[in-house]
Amino acid sequence: MAQKRSKHLLPGFGLTLGVSMLYLTIIIVLPLLAMLLKVGGMGWEDFWRIVASNRSLAAYRITFTSALAATVFNGAFGLLLAWVLTRYSFPGKRMLDALVDLPFALPTAVAGLVLVTLFANTGWYGQFLEPNGFKVNYTQAGIIVAMTFTSIPFVVRTVQPVLEELQTDLEEVARTLGATRWQIFARVIWPTILPAFMAGCVLSFARSLGEFGAVVFIAGNLPGLTEIVSLLIFIRLDEYNYEGAAALAFVLLLAAFLTLLLTNALQAWQVRYAERSR
Repeated sequence: MAQKRSKHLLPGFGLTLGVSMLYLTIIIVLPLLAMLLKVGGMGWEDFWRIVASNRSLAAYRITFTSALAATVFNGAFGLLLAWVLTRYSFPGKRMLDALVDLPFALPTAVAGLVLVTLFANTGWYGQFLEPNGFKVNYTQAGIIVAMTFTSIPFVVRTVQPVLEELQTDLEEVARTLGATRWQIFARVIWPTILPAFMAGCVLSFARSLGEFGAVVFIAGNLPGLTEIVSLLIFIRLDEYNYEGAAALAFVLLLAAFLTLLLTNALQAWQVRYAERSR
């Protein structure tokens, strides 16, 4: 009698789980715990004074609005790019597909320097934009551009595999029944890719919230105008004000956690709704 083949490729559940938990503890849990302990050691008045100061509030406004704008653009353009890479064949497709991952491979500081050069008044883009009143460098528009560049792969790479695995049978049936292209996309394709699209947008938003290297070169870093929260955290660390840095980092962590929690709830609701509608 042939022995039943094991489903586990790695030897030993306990060993693999232990190594995974040790890695997560060292890389994620301990740094977060250290930050939470630093915040917990502060009094409520000191914590509120730091996170609710005028400079902090301005940094929140700039960071969150810029991240939201970058996410909206990435959601639209990233979906379009994933669709083109999945549904069409054309010369240079592989090169374009490889370029999507460039923001992952390129150091963010290098990306910031490249963007500053491109949007300078003598740069390839800036020489046409600035004479027409569109200044990007050292404005919030520059922050949005930097966040968009560094976070767009998240949307493309989460939607693209779902589109590739999507069977075209239902599309053909809908087309046979007289559905238009827009109806096919809205009623057949969109409900299927929606969870992946939402996940990609959330990852893009979270990545934009924590962006630092690409932004500091193009933003100008003016308090109240172009200063983001991650830069303010760096300034507090440079001043050896670890309590202030921990308090600001806690706000970003809380915002990212609530965003992920809300998105997971929306995805679960969408899956249940799709299952009931079948």
